[in-house]
Amino acid sequence: MVSNFTTLDMLIFAVYLLGIVGLGVFASRKGKDTNRDYFLAGDKLPWWMVGGSIIAANISSHQLVGVMGVAYDRGFVAMVVEWGAILIGFNALLWIFLPFYLRNGFYTMPEFLQRRFGATSKTIYALLVLLTYIFVEISAVLYLGALSLHALLGIPMSTSVIALAVATGVYTVLGGLRAVIWTEMVQLGVLILGMIALSFTTIDAAGGFSAVLETTKDWKLMMPADDPDFPWTMYLGGLLCISVFYNATNQFIVQRTLAAKNEWHARMGVIFGDYLKFLLPFLIIFPALVAPKLFPDLEKPDLLFAMLVEHLLPTGLVGLVMAGLIAAVMSHLSGAINSCTTILTMDVYLPYIRPKATEKDSVQFGRLSGMVVIVLGIVCTGLLALYSEKPIFIYLMNAYGYFTPGIATMFLLGILWKRTTHAGAISAGLLTVPLSLALEFAFPEMSFFNRTGIVFWSCMAVCALISFVTKPKTDAELTGLIWNKSSLSLRPEERVQQRGLRNPFIWWALITVVVLFFYVKFA
Repeated sequence: MVSNFTTLDMLIFAVYLLGIVGLGVFASRKGKDTNRDYFLAGDKLPWWMVGGSIIAANISSHQLVGVMGVAYDRGFVAMVVEWGAILIGFNALLWIFLPFYLRNGFYTMPEFLQRRFGATSKTIYALLVLLTYIFVEISAVLYLGALSLHALLGIPMSTSVIALAVATGVYTVLGGLRAVIWTEMVQLGVLILGMIALSFTTIDAAGGFSAVLETTKDWKLMMPADDPDFPWTMYLGGLLCISVFYNATNQFIVQRTLAAKNEWHARMGVIFGDYLKFLLPFLIIFPALVAPKLFPDLEKPDLLFAMLVEHLLPTGLVGLVMAGLIAAVMSHLSGAINSCTTILTMDVYLPYIRPKATEKDSVQFGRLSGMVVIVLGIVCTGLLALYSEKPIFIYLMNAYGYFTPGIATMFLLGILWKRTTHAGAISAGLLTVPLSLALEFAFPEMSFFNRTGIVFWSCMAVCALISFVTKPKTDAELTGLIWNKSSLSLRPEERVQQRGLRNPFIWWALITVVVLFFYVKFA
């Protein structure tokens, strides 16, 4: 147990936990038992809540603990996954997919696939993404949060996993997306405060900001093609595929934009998320870059976070930073659980089990399915205890590579190429897992990013070939489902909102230029 975890720290930590659960329960009582209110928070979110909740859900223990471990082990290149999302995934969401989601009134991503192709493609997506959420998102977040609590407080891993899952599940299952987003906004603030405290304390102990500047000579964002983890070739397919899936077709992230007041708020929310996505990783990576001066021989990089908290933080700040860690864990868990319940209810229960169910019945099923998802997540957490040779974040990216190529193919070709057929989309979805496993078995030393890229382009080729020999839908059937230039601007009735500095394009262009500058400078 951490020697400097005092009664004051315990008090701060306990107040946070009780407060966040209480807020979630309170928010759950503000909503109504309707589908739109439970699953999309009543479509009332302003842009800052959309962007803030996207990042609060996105930055969890696998960023806080995992990315910090990667940065300690590999250096500044750990930034590529975060910044790659700005250049690839969020751009795909902002300029390609978002208008179609909002203008068609979708609850879930599978709904788009059903409208575009048919029920089978929707079912394949739902299956792949539920496996991803349970085996990758929920289990990894619980594992990393429990790992840090065990290292810092001596709490048994199993106890930590169950406590985190149950505490988060209570308000998530009761309150739906409204409770999730209310708590996420508080959690984002606590997370930022905790990471500022940890970053400044670590940098100061390593010799001040000059220690960070010393590391810039080793900053690289483009690694050799044979790099085992981050080859530059990942930009040709692997990172492209994972980023498009995670940020543009992922229920977990996109659901927040679907709950926006209107399209302007949704677009500005995504762009606000870009700025947070650019800045917050510095708070995670800077401490890791200077940490080798303080702890040069860590055998397990994922324990860096716990080491910094244990050895550097003074009384009071330990409790704040631990609250920040738990904020990251709970915000991500709540978002993943809510996304699972939304997909299970809207894409499984209503179409296949009880098509005539009332909205109250649907919400009740969503709550029950949330409990099942929590239990499965707890069980799957045990699998990660076997994975220890590399930072867990590398395992996460590797796991995404099994499921995402087919999903990215279905969405990209489905929205960009009207000739894409149902048979082509199904073929891509069914090919992704077996081809990924076959390549890993045949070429075990291949970088997972390169493997994912090969599978992605194979899925694209198979989908295109089968689409050429099968009958496509008519233009009338595809109305409103194929990308065109009108997607780049708001609908006519909303364009008055984007005058002057309220124009989303201005703020998007600014952050894009800044990120590209870093890529050019540290290529």
